[in-house]
Amino acid sequence: MDKKSILAIILCVVVIMAGSWYSIFKQSQAAEAQQQAEAVQAVVEQSAQEVKNERSGEVKVASSSGSAEPFHFETDLFDITFDPAGASVSSILLKAYTDNGETLDLIFKGEGDHNAFLLYLGDNLEKPVTDVFNYTVGQDRVIFTQTFTDSGTGNKFTVTKTFQFKQGDYMFKVSVDIVSDSPLDFDGYAYTLGFEPQIGPTFTQMKNDNYNYRRFYISSIKSNGKNKKLQAKLTKNRILYEDPFSWVDLTGKYFSVVAMPEVGQFDFIATQSDEAGVPLSSNFFLARNSDGETTIKDEVYYYCGPQLKKYLSTYYVAENNAWGLRGRNLDTVADGASWLGWLETVLKWFLDMFYAVIPNYGVAIILTTVLIKLLTYPLTRKSTESSAKMAMLAPKMEALKERYKDNQEKLNQATMELYKEEGVNPMGGCLPLLIQFPILIAFYGLLNKHFELRGAMFIPGWIPDLSIPDTVLTLGFNIPLLGNQIHLLPILYTISMIYSSKLTSANNNQQSSMKFMTYGLPIIFFFVLYNAPSGLILYWSMQNLLSMLMQVYMNKRMKEGKTTSRLTRQQKKEEEAKVPEAIRRFEEKKRRQALEAKKPAKKK
Repeated sequence: MDKKSILAIILCVVVIMAGSWYSIFKQSQAAEAQQQAEAVQAVVEQSAQEVKNERSGEVKVASSSGSAEPFHFETDLFDITFDPAGASVSSILLKAYTDNGETLDLIFKGEGDHNAFLLYLGDNLEKPVTDVFNYTVGQDRVIFTQTFTDSGTGNKFTVTKTFQFKQGDYMFKVSVDIVSDSPLDFDGYAYTLGFEPQIGPTFTQMKNDNYNYRRFYISSIKSNGKNKKLQAKLTKNRILYEDPFSWVDLTGKYFSVVAMPEVGQFDFIATQSDEAGVPLSSNFFLARNSDGETTIKDEVYYYCGPQLKKYLSTYYVAENNAWGLRGRNLDTVADGASWLGWLETVLKWFLDMFYAVIPNYGVAIILTTVLIKLLTYPLTRKSTESSAKMAMLAPKMEALKERYKDNQEKLNQATMELYKEEGVNPMGGCLPLLIQFPILIAFYGLLNKHFELRGAMFIPGWIPDLSIPDTVLTLGFNIPLLGNQIHLLPILYTISMIYSSKLTSANNNQQSSMKFMTYGLPIIFFFVLYNAPSGLILYWSMQNLLSMLMQVYMNKRMKEGKTTSRLTRQQKKEEEAKVPEAIRRFEEKKRRQALEAKKPAKKK
C-alpha cells in the first residue's frame, strides 16, 4: 500500500465520519448558545409545571373488577405482554428475530422503568395513569376501559383504549376514546400517549455513532403539502415539535417504532435520559391537543418491526397491506445511503447473488470484495504505473530543486516542462484512487447496516454475528479506549495494514518519511475501527490482503521490466546527461520569450 493509497483511505474515512462529527459539533454549538437562555427559562418552566400539577389534580378510579395480572396476546408476528395497570404494554416480542439467543423484545426496559403506551393527563410526563383497567380480549384486539374522577375539578371521564392487530402485519392500531362531563384541558392538552423507555435490542452501553445508536425522526408536512424527513435535535434531552407531521419515529440500526396519527391533532415530544433503569432511555410521546369537546375518538397506527423495505413500502398501496393504508412514506424511516444509494443497491445485488450460491454472508463478503478488486484492477495498475514513473523522475526532480532552490516560480515552471517532456501526469496516481472512493464508501455503508447481516454467522465460535464486533475474550477489567472485550479482527487488520505499508516502502527511497504511514496510521485505524461490525472489518481486511497480493504481483512485473530493459553504463551516462540538457532547453526557451517581448511591434 503506497503513500497515495493510504492518503486515499484517510480521505475515505474522513468522508464517512465527517457527517456524524459535524452533526455532534453543530448540536454542541447550539446547546452552548442557548444555555444561558435556558437557565433563565428553567425557573419559569418549574413554576409552570407546579401549576400544571395542581390543575391536573389526582384521578380516582370508579371501580375495578378485572384481574391486575399481566397477560399475553399473540399474532403470527407478535407475542405481546399486556399489563392492566395503566392499560399498558410491558413486552413486544418479535417472533421472527432473536437477541442473544432469545426472542427479540422491542421494548427494552430496566427495573422500575415505565411500560409503553401509558396515558398522562395533559402533557405532564411526571405522573402516568397506572390504575388498573378492566379489559376484554377478542380475536384481533384487546380493549381496556376505566372511569376516573379528577379530584381537582370533579370532572368524571371514561377512557377506553383499544389495541387492534392484523395477521401478517407489523402495524397495529391504538384507539383512545374518552367521554367526559366537561372537556379535558390541561394547559391546552387533553392527554399524552407515550412509548418508553427504549427500543430493543438490548445493549450495555450506547455510543452515538454509526455502529450503534438511537435516533428520532419526524416526517414533517411542509406548506406545499409535501413531506420532509427531519432528524429531531434534542436540547437538554428534550424536544417539543408542534408543527404538522405525518409520522414520528424512534429508530435504531435495524428496528424502528413509528407512530402515525390517523385521527386527532397531536404534538410530538421526545426525551432521552441516562438516569432510567436502562443505560439510555429514548422516549417519545404524542400530546393530544384539547379541542374543547367532551368526546374524543383518536386513532394512532404504530409500526413496531424491522427496517426492511419489503414491509415498510407496503403502505404506499392499499392492496399491499392489511390496513388498507395508502400513500404512506414509511420506507424513508430507515437511514438511507444518500447519494450513493444506487451503488449500495448494486453491491447488495452482488452480495445476495454470492449468498445464494454459498449461504454464508462472510463468504459472500469475501467474494464481493474479490470481484470489486478485479473490476478496479485496471485503475489500480494505472495508479501504480503512474507512481513508478514519478519515482523514475526523482533524480531529475532533485537536480531541478538544487538549481532553482532560490526561485520557486522558476522551479515550478521547470517542473511542469519536465512533466510535459517525459509525458508524466502528476495526478495520474491519485485520480484512479479517487474514482474508487464511491465504491469504498458505498460498501462501507452497506455492510454497516445491511439487515441480513444481523445474526449472520461466518465462523462458528469466532464470528457468530457479522453485525457486531467479534469478541474472543471478555476481561474482568477495562482497557483504556477499548473496554473489556478483545476483538481479533481489528488486530489482524492492523497487522495486515502494517505489512502492506512495509511491503510498499521496501523499494521506496524515502523510508524515513514513511514511518508514520507504516506504523502510525494503522494504530489510529485500529482504535477507530475497533468496535466496528465484524462484517465491515472482514471487508477492510480482505481489501488489504488483496491489495498486498496485487502489489507483490505488480512489483514483480515492474522488476522484470527493469531487468529486460537494463541500460549499459554508457546509456546511463546519456540518460543522466539529459537532466542538465532539459534545464538548458528550459532556460533557452525563457530567453527567447524575453527577447520576443522586447522587440517593437511591427507596423501594419
